[in-house]
Amino acid sequence: MKFTLGWLREHLDTDGSLDEICARLTMSGHEVESVEDRSQGLEHFVVARIIDAVPHPDADRLQVCTVDYGAAETVQVVCGAPNAKAGLLGVFARDGLHIPGTGITLRRTEIRGIESNGMMLSEREMNISDEHDGIIAFSEEFPTGSSAVRALALDDPVIEIGITPNRGDCLGVRGIARDLAAAGLGTLKPIMEGPVPGSFDSPIRVHLDLEGDDRKACPYFVGRYIRGVTNGESPKWLRNRLEAIGLRPISALVDITNFMTFAYARPLHVFDADKVSGDIHVRYAREGETLMALNEKAYTLSDGMTVIADEARPEALGGVMGGKESGCHGDTVNVFVEAAHFDPVRTAATGRKLNVQSDARFRFERGVDPAFPEHSMEIATHMILELCGGTASELVIVGKKPDWHRQIDLRFDRMKTLGAVDLPVNEIERILVLLGFEVERGDKTLRVSVPSWRPDITGEACLVEEIARIHGYDNIPSVPFSTVDTLPTGAYTLSQARRADMRRVLAGRGLTEAVTYSFLPADHAELFGGVSEGLRLVNPISSELDVMRPSVLPNLIVVAGRNADRGIPNAALFEIGPQFDGPMPGEETQVAAGIRLGDCDAKHWAESARSVDVFDVKADAIAVLEELGVPVDRLQVFPEAAGWYHPGRAGELRLGPGNTLARFGEIHPRVSRKLGIKGPVVAFELFPDSLPRPRSKGPSRLALTLSTLQPVNRDFAFVMASDINVDKVIGAARGANRELINEVQVFDVFEGGNLDEGLKSVAIRVVLQPREQTLTDGDIEHVSASIIERVERASGGKLRQ
Repeated sequence: MKFTLGWLREHLDTDGSLDEICARLTMSGHEVESVEDRSQGLEHFVVARIIDAVPHPDADRLQVCTVDYGAAETVQVVCGAPNAKAGLLGVFARDGLHIPGTGITLRRTEIRGIESNGMMLSEREMNISDEHDGIIAFSEEFPTGSSAVRALALDDPVIEIGITPNRGDCLGVRGIARDLAAAGLGTLKPIMEGPVPGSFDSPIRVHLDLEGDDRKACPYFVGRYIRGVTNGESPKWLRNRLEAIGLRPISALVDITNFMTFAYARPLHVFDADKVSGDIHVRYAREGETLMALNEKAYTLSDGMTVIADEARPEALGGVMGGKESGCHGDTVNVFVEAAHFDPVRTAATGRKLNVQSDARFRFERGVDPAFPEHSMEIATHMILELCGGTASELVIVGKKPDWHRQIDLRFDRMKTLGAVDLPVNEIERILVLLGFEVERGDKTLRVSVPSWRPDITGEACLVEEIARIHGYDNIPSVPFSTVDTLPTGAYTLSQARRADMRRVLAGRGLTEAVTYSFLPADHAELFGGVSEGLRLVNPISSELDVMRPSVLPNLIVVAGRNADRGIPNAALFEIGPQFDGPMPGEETQVAAGIRLGDCDAKHWAESARSVDVFDVKADAIAVLEELGVPVDRLQVFPEAAGWYHPGRAGELRLGPGNTLARFGEIHPRVSRKLGIKGPVVAFELFPDSLPRPRSKGPSRLALTLSTLQPVNRDFAFVMASDINVDKVIGAARGANRELINEVQVFDVFEGGNLDEGLKSVAIRVVLQPREQTLTDGDIEHVSASIIERVERASGGKLRQ
């Protein structure tokens, strides 16, 4: 929200300086984002008059001007502006001054043999606009030698503040002045304009063609017909106001509506009445109707959008933007002014669907004062009659004001118990009254009536916040937190600590963390199990990102594909975040997911490149689980896989048959193709919430103890059925003696040859690590026999001879 200091003083009677005003704005909740001093660098430019202008003897487009800039003597200036002529009053820069728009510093020089001293300036040369077709020409009289900054009204600083979404009332200068008055920085000036008596009945009537609950789209409409207007250029003061905040003056009628929007947070619209066919109807758009808007873009409307239409076609989008066909121009004679109240939710939905941004939409979707349309119409009528002339009709009022009345009981002690500030009741009452609330004092409570422009005030805590804000956040005492122990406790929860550990391990394994949206296209979600209707977004940020993600993987795969299209074929990405099973609380799951694509290592002359495979992501998952204290030697691998994995090239890591800790595998080629990926993609999914919790507060892993004794390796080969899972062999061998057996590795799996069909040979290497004494032959034979016996019983196989 931008406004000038002078504009603010029109509503606020204050002696506060610019610095004091900015400080009070920030401390009352309106953060000052910038203060622009438009006079900076222009202080030495003065008003000057061209006394005489004659053609340059050696240049067709140049003139030699005699300029009076308020000094004892006139100066000679060579000027090429087409509007330079005798009598023109403009802006002059003498020798030695810096010109901000061009970056040059003036020096006395000769132009085609004629001496030139100084320069008559255009707006672009002063860096105040892009206008450079001619030099500045004042239409009013100013003394020569007086400040050009003051003559151009550039001595009024522009303040920009950030407005929170709940403070729609402060999207107008009036609301900001009201807050500052309540904060003790002056007095709010009254609005002087009273009702304008109508001279005739409006020839245009208004019909609200909405019934029942649909009437909420536009419950209240105030209009007025004004005939005989002259729509010329706005006066200088109004143009200066709009230009200072970055708006381009267009014509008096349009400028008045923009002025009302920024002065009172009350958008209006003016129709050229002679271009309106019949009466005005407020209704829903019909599917397929079109509107050429004021921004010269054509929009196709759909059912449910509120439009202001005549008998022939839509003329405006309610609360969003007017139409070009009935817009006002220089030849406009009769106008119909509209001040209606539109539903914030429907206005926001229409603007988002059509991708239309406007100052009107920005205010309506944050809540416009529902009790102000009549008063705003009277203010606008006064301005139109003063600046454009004409005769006003009686007001056209249709519908009724929304019921905005609310009363809240505020207990005397709530400022202390909720806001930690012990204020007297008189001070609480004073602040509320200055903010526009009506207050009735009871024995223990204040009965507070909320003003129409504050739809955000809904309860007792809201009132406490308002009082604390105006009293000053810096006046709230600092109170240390009470502690239950003299020693500090860890700030991380178990879940947070585990996420940090997972990030560290995965990054150490060469994966890069990515952060993607928690939503994705519906057709991508269908590839990963689909979503329920409750996970479809009503107002997506993009028409494509329309559902909450049922898996983290599709977004990662799409990112990898996008990088591959840009020449980065290898990818190793992971993300830790939520995926959604349903719309209710508790129906989301925290997941750590990762993908690998392309080659494992860069090409090298000494090594052949290898593509990533299932075992790479299986190793990723196991490394994370091991870091989190999971007994990985007891993990079981099950061949079951979700539908988005390649059958036979995926599996699940479980602790027991029902507790899945991770999935891993190659993404199904059908899924990869639909996501735009060439080549195989391997992925893993970890479920931290399924991990067993630590049984004690001690370390999740014991300290490393190294033995000084030599380890012993023994190899065994077993013949068993081809469908036997090798995990059974590893688990059985490890269980033969957990104190001595340090490691079990599979180093060979063989089928065919002299083995019968349906059989395979599995060779394992067992590492025995003594810790107390060197193993004897008898010890080794005893452990070996136990290994053979347990593996044969678990697998149904036999030791290979």
